[in-house]
Amino acid sequence: MSETNNELTELNVGDTITGTVVKVEEKQVLVDIGYKTEGIVPISELSSLHVEKTSDVVEEGDKLTLKVKKVDDDDIILSKKAVDADDAWKDLEEKFESGEVFETEVKEIVNGGLVVDVGVRGFIPASLVETYYVDDFSDYKNKTLTVKIADLNKEQNRVILSHRAVVEEDAEKQKNEVLQSLEEGQVLEGTVQRLTSFGVFVDIGGVDGLVHISQLAHEHVENASDVVSEGDKIKVEVLSVDLDNERISLSHKNTLPGPWTNISEKISSGDVLEGTVKRLVNFGAFVEVLPGVEGLVHISQIANRHIGTPQEVLEVGQQVKVKVLDVNEQEERISLSIRELEEEEAARDYKQYEKDEEQTGFQLGDLLGDSLDKYKK
Repeated sequence: MSETNNELTELNVGDTITGTVVKVEEKQVLVDIGYKTEGIVPISELSSLHVEKTSDVVEEGDKLTLKVKKVDDDDIILSKKAVDADDAWKDLEEKFESGEVFETEVKEIVNGGLVVDVGVRGFIPASLVETYYVDDFSDYKNKTLTVKIADLNKEQNRVILSHRAVVEEDAEKQKNEVLQSLEEGQVLEGTVQRLTSFGVFVDIGGVDGLVHISQLAHEHVENASDVVSEGDKIKVEVLSVDLDNERISLSHKNTLPGPWTNISEKISSGDVLEGTVKRLVNFGAFVEVLPGVEGLVHISQIANRHIGTPQEVLEVGQQVKVKVLDVNEQEERISLSIRELEEEEAARDYKQYEKDEEQTGFQLGDLLGDSLDKYKK
């Protein structure tokens, strides 16, 4: 039999009744249920969780729905916990079937995880709290977490919840949204997550893309750590997106000013520069004069004599001085000459030789004059 009014003539174990809290004691609560004696709710029957003080759960004047646990001539033992549990299990079964995500507050920190109140005692194992290892759970006390039910067994009174599953599902959803929104040529800001020998992985909003080491800078990069560090915020350009394999290729280099940008402000015709021979071809040599900037020394400008191939004079990696003949920023071309420097050096040497000869001639004349003067005396 189930009664829900205050006009009670008979009570049976299992009945559900309503009552009003009339007294809150240390270990029990007295409830007026309209019967010849007040009902007793022991502190252990107030909640499925551990209760320190009855006043933490109820106060005088509260209306409660209770289940009759025991009836005798002296006492009527009632349970709030049992009613809450019946309602909770029905709700939990529906949430479990639908996979619903809901919020719950952490009530206790225990060995191995967190205890929450979901109408009955719910448990979040440590491994299901976050996607990463948590060393100390003390900050989680009274914290509200979004969870879903991982396992449910009413007979064993087991409710296992997972916050990690919610986080992972949110991350997967966000990743798919980002993947679908990406387009080649798109420029984004990302965070450097990991450095490898072949490049760096950059988080661009819930999904990682790879910046190959060749796409980190315009100049050659030996180690990714020479350019970026974990946690750096960098701009990247989307090179390609493979939705099937969830692979994203990115470039940091393409977001940086090119080595040829404003090159005419750095290099002018007539400048003498030092560079490194990068490539030898049948019509000349390419010399790097600034990082990522190569100029051509035509074969006719390599030496002040006729040569058949650039290899007769130059080799890759050789350091050489060159004179700038022309700079074309728009076409990214610089014409260089080694021959003109050699000719200018030869001309200087010849002038110095003539000067030395002239000075030597005066000295000889003076000597001869001194000798003739001696014979005249």
